[in-house]
Amino acid sequence: MKNRKRWGVYLMGVILALHTAGCGSSDLSTGNRSERPVSDEREQNGVENISVEDRTQVAAADTDGSKILIAYFSAGENSDVDAVSSASVTTVGGEAKGRLRAVADMIQAETGGTLFSIQTSVEYPGDGGALIDYAAEEQEEDARPELTSHIENPDDYDVIFIGFPTWWYDMPQALYSFFDEYNFSGKTLVPFNVHNGSRFSGTIETIKELEPEAEVITDGFTVSERDVAEAAGDVADWLRGLGY
Repeated sequence: MKNRKRWGVYLMGVILALHTAGCGSSDLSTGNRSERPVSDEREQNGVENISVEDRTQVAAADTDGSKILIAYFSAGENSDVDAVSSASVTTVGGEAKGRLRAVADMIQAETGGTLFSIQTSVEYPGDGGALIDYAAEEQEEDARPELTSHIENPDDYDVIFIGFPTWWYDMPQALYSFFDEYNFSGKTLVPFNVHNGSRFSGTIETIKELEPEAEVITDGFTVSERDVAEAAGDVADWLRGLGY
């Protein structure tokens, strides 16, 4: 009789142990399913984590009634061929336009800022390969292309979005001419960029060096040239993160 009781207790212990182990295994499986890997999608689409400092700087400038300027350099608008034929053009909503102009339009739609195209006396090659070679030559010479468009009353603007493509891991030399011409001390500069794989590279740091008295937002918007046509949602998300 005692042996039967001991055997019964033993069996109950085994059953209880198996039940507990099974519950533990189920909890771990559920936990693993719920802890999915964090996606890098926002960073890949140019919407990076926006710092509190950057968001505060832009929001402060925006809420004091200041005007917004959206300055951009597009090779398609400085080309030796018809703008529609330029290698720097994309089609958005059935309309052909320079990639930087396309992103600038998306920013304007959200902020109501004034558009400004950085124009130069240089007619850049419309062919992609020739444009790359020409950009390399400009960099080697540290050229300063002559600007033929100028901001009216630059002191009126407190927030300035500045858009450019990445050429050979740098800004186009026209941007150096642009920063040479204007003193943006006390203003908030917000970079946006179109690239073919190198994103901003070191250009934001370069802007900070060229305009040391300006507040340069480090969480700029950057997008691959292949994704410009579908970037409106990402641009809107980015601007909301900045307080727009």
